[in-house]
Amino acid sequence: MTGAQDSPTDDPERFATAWSRALLPEAPPAEVRALGQRLLPAARGLRDALRAAIPDTAAGPAAGAALVDAGRTEPEAVGRTLECLDSHAACCLGDRDADPAVLRARAVRVGAALASGFAEALRDRTVTEQRAVARAALGAQAQLNEGATQALHESEARFRAVFEGAATGIWIAGPDSTILQVNGAMTRMFGGNAAALLGRSLTELTHAEDGAQIWRLHDELVRGAREHYRVEKAFTRPDGTVLWTNLTVSLLRDADGRPQYQLALMEDTTERRLLNLRLRYEATHDALTGLPNRTLFFERLEKAVAAGGGQRFGLCYLDLDGFKTVNDSLGHQAGDRLLVEVADRLQACATGPGEMVARLGGDEFVALTTGAGAERGVDELAERIMNALATPVRIDGRELTVRGSVGIVEGAAGERGAAEVLRSADITMYRAKSAGGNRFEFADPEADARAISRHRLTNALPAALDNGEFFIEYQPLVRLEDGSVGGAEALVRWLHPQQGVVGPDRFIPLAERTGLIVPLGRWVLEQAVRQATEWEGATRVNVNLSPCQLTDPGLVRDTARILEDAGLPPQALCLEITETALVGAEDEVLRPLRTLCEMGVDIALDDFGTGYSNLAGLRRLPVSELKLDRSFTRGIRTSPADPVDVKIVEGVVRLARTLGLSVTVEGVETAAQAERLRKLGCDTAQGWYYARPGPPERLHQLALADAC
Repeated sequence: MTGAQDSPTDDPERFATAWSRALLPEAPPAEVRALGQRLLPAARGLRDALRAAIPDTAAGPAAGAALVDAGRTEPEAVGRTLECLDSHAACCLGDRDADPAVLRARAVRVGAALASGFAEALRDRTVTEQRAVARAALGAQAQLNEGATQALHESEARFRAVFEGAATGIWIAGPDSTILQVNGAMTRMFGGNAAALLGRSLTELTHAEDGAQIWRLHDELVRGAREHYRVEKAFTRPDGTVLWTNLTVSLLRDADGRPQYQLALMEDTTERRLLNLRLRYEATHDALTGLPNRTLFFERLEKAVAAGGGQRFGLCYLDLDGFKTVNDSLGHQAGDRLLVEVADRLQACATGPGEMVARLGGDEFVALTTGAGAERGVDELAERIMNALATPVRIDGRELTVRGSVGIVEGAAGERGAAEVLRSADITMYRAKSAGGNRFEFADPEADARAISRHRLTNALPAALDNGEFFIEYQPLVRLEDGSVGGAEALVRWLHPQQGVVGPDRFIPLAERTGLIVPLGRWVLEQAVRQATEWEGATRVNVNLSPCQLTDPGLVRDTARILEDAGLPPQALCLEITETALVGAEDEVLRPLRTLCEMGVDIALDDFGTGYSNLAGLRRLPVSELKLDRSFTRGIRTSPADPVDVKIVEGVVRLARTLGLSVTVEGVETAAQAERLRKLGCDTAQGWYYARPGPPERLHQLALADAC
């Protein structure tokens, strides 16, 4: 409870009035108001349970008991109550900015608890009535034995009042189980025909749903081996319909202890059973498509993977490609119609024994096949699914192409748990989507392990930055003309508590995907700039800039502040950005780089030669340096040098000179390679020949040893 004032539609008194009116649709207003007052505490509890993020588990059973206490024990009472509860959840609480699906699920849970409470309270009342009838009957028998006529009449009158006035069905049978008397409630349960029961033996009222336990208990009662039994039993009414009951049969003995009568009390549970089936269906099926939902599917999957005896299973995990575009362009109503059509097609694909289709949520579906032939069956099932999606769906006069990515997991039962299987299928589906979509892929344990590792790293990234787990190594940038150190490239590393040092190739893509690259990049820039002020001489520091950082509105402001706080001149900072990030970039993307360039910060085009950019487009980029990718210098370290690589480097140098740019080469590993690059006109180099990345104090300790 928030303590906020209730809105008019969220008033428990209004809810109680609507509830009582639903229970007494034809009663006078005074009777409706009286019932509403009796139900008001329960109405408050239900209202609060619907509003709470974690519903009060006691509110539902209390409301069910309130119905019984108020005398509303007719079978339709629970159904009408749940309809009223649904309406209140949908209409009266919808203005609280709650998700309608969440409210609906909450109403189902509360309604199920209410039905359970109603059944329990009615059962307790039945037991009470049974004891009252038994006491009355025994009293009448005792008075008869004593020969007291007046007392007998009084006792019989009391018995008859209890017998006829009970809301529970009652019959009295002889020791041979022949039914001797039935009350009005019992007669109504069987369609108002007492003749259908009187004179018949209970053993004749069998039903196909009867278990052997029922008649074993009855035989023990008839023999006097037990005093009572309680079972759930179905009966067939004269009109052929099924009556489900909670049946309690007790043995009444004479003064000598011999079995004399059988007293049966019967509670009609037909409506409640149907209600429970409805609640179970709603709890286990998707409201939009009618397919089984995640809950029911997971139950089936758990049984499938736990089965023994050489059983196998196959699982197809489907996600529609580009479904968000349908919702965004045509609206959610069109998206829902598309999902319904896809569900129908998938349902038609899984009609064989051991096959089922479910909707997990959104545009994600699963198909399961089980049995000894599941290994071959799942291949065929995946093919049927892809073929079913191939035909366009027509919605509002438009033909929509349906594409899907499917991850397939197949295996022997008993080897893995359901959660592990579903996770593997999910990972495999995303691998199919990453490969272009509209295809299916089979699960690969090694690929699963890599995906799980990426997921764990992704989850650990935010805390790693807060906990100071990142550190920076620096690789020297050496002037080829004289071999002196002119600067260093800052390379971030992650000291993971369990995995040790993690390279940027593993965590930078994850940081970019989650948006953490912006604060991480800002931290690297702050550390590198501060370090540059501690080196002796005019040492420039190069810091990599992620494409995601280009769209950060605070890039220019943060860079200027960091330089000013550290006291480092802008000319001592070079920001490196990959060529692919700037290929065809709009002016809006380039504007921050131009501003930084005007401040005096150098911009280097990293991995040059890998982006297939229009060379003429270099003129519009605010760059002062080209960093030639190591793939073009690798051939120069051989003897003789690869003539193609030599020509490429010569061409890049000539282009750079024409545009007034300097050239840095990466991956220098030998002295001969460094010398050739110097002769070709390159300005700066870095690589293992000079030094591997290391701590800042080792910047000027060059190795000058061939790395191969």
